[in-house]
Amino acid sequence: MDFSTNEEHRALREAVRALAAEFGGAYYARKAEAREHTTELWQALGKHGYLGVNIPEEYGGGGGGLTELAIVGEETAAQGCPLLLMVVSCAISAEVISEFGTAEQRARWLPKLADGTSKIVFAITEPDAGSNTHRLSTTATRDGDRYLLNGQKCFITGADEADAILVVARTAPPDTPGGGRSALSLFVVDADAPGLVKQPQPVSVALAERQFTLFFDNVVVEADRLIGTEGDGFRQVFHGLNPERVMGAALCVGIGRYALARAAAYANERKVWDVPIGAHQGVSHALAKAKIEVELAALMTARAAWLHDHGEPAGEAANMAKYAAAEAGLAAVDAAIQVHGGNGVATEYGLIPLWGMTRLLRIAPVNREMILNYVAQHSLGLPRSY
Repeated sequence: MDFSTNEEHRALREAVRALAAEFGGAYYARKAEAREHTTELWQALGKHGYLGVNIPEEYGGGGGGLTELAIVGEETAAQGCPLLLMVVSCAISAEVISEFGTAEQRARWLPKLADGTSKIVFAITEPDAGSNTHRLSTTATRDGDRYLLNGQKCFITGADEADAILVVARTAPPDTPGGGRSALSLFVVDADAPGLVKQPQPVSVALAERQFTLFFDNVVVEADRLIGTEGDGFRQVFHGLNPERVMGAALCVGIGRYALARAAAYANERKVWDVPIGAHQGVSHALAKAKIEVELAALMTARAAWLHDHGEPAGEAANMAKYAAAEAGLAAVDAAIQVHGGNGVATEYGLIPLWGMTRLLRIAPVNREMILNYVAQHSLGLPRSY
């Protein structure tokens, strides 16, 4: 197994790092505290082609894969600018449309996703379904050459920034033949479609991206907005969920790297009793432990991305990467806050928004408990516990 970094990946990391550093942690913290969009950074990343590194070249992308996109997400976060929309627009939506969309659908949406001039967010979560995709109740009823969408979605990231929303809906009742897994379908719905109401869903976590509850009331969706084949949504969703988990992990790894760099610099500069506080093991060991955990998570994240790109089963690795990175990233930020003492919660140091982001990513896009259930059942062969 070769652990060396190839020249293309090294150059990509350096380029993204330099671009994101022009904005930096202070920029992100200011935006997050004010709940303002990181539009300037997004546009800069799009202009240089970094948001579309995983999109085929024929549609304006870089022709790479999830590995390259994870590098972009990690390096941006490692400069203090984790972008949650990269998880939903660049990873889920772009991957699903690239894999399952028709030629016309790919030509319609991928070029604008590639250059960052458009965003397509993802709507699957519902108030009464939670992590159980089988219980989704939003429906898409066929009406001639169109569908009518009805239902509700919650915690939809960036719906106010998106041009369209990739919606998971049920196309057959659960109590009818074929109403199980084959009942789900995916649709690209205009964000300003008549009958679609976007209600802000306030959260206490300081995020640059806002959360929304969506209400669909007979929203008309033309048949050409159906992704792939009707009833194939379950397979399509899970193709997108592995990239979602990997990108969430990449953000956590990047956040962990940023927090540890800030903490190490502070521990070297801050002196108490005439020595840097980093000279004390009570400080240095906590940071060293966090560093080890972040590096381990980075390895699993890279492996999960590699498996996905090579068409190998990636569910186990993607889930493990998400679990490990969320735990490691949160621990790293927490250690950084502790090292800073009272300054750790001061606005000027910008650590609390990063703590909120990593704490969120410990819950979403899949919570740690469901990952443990997955590993227990699928990796260890233990009885299903739910």
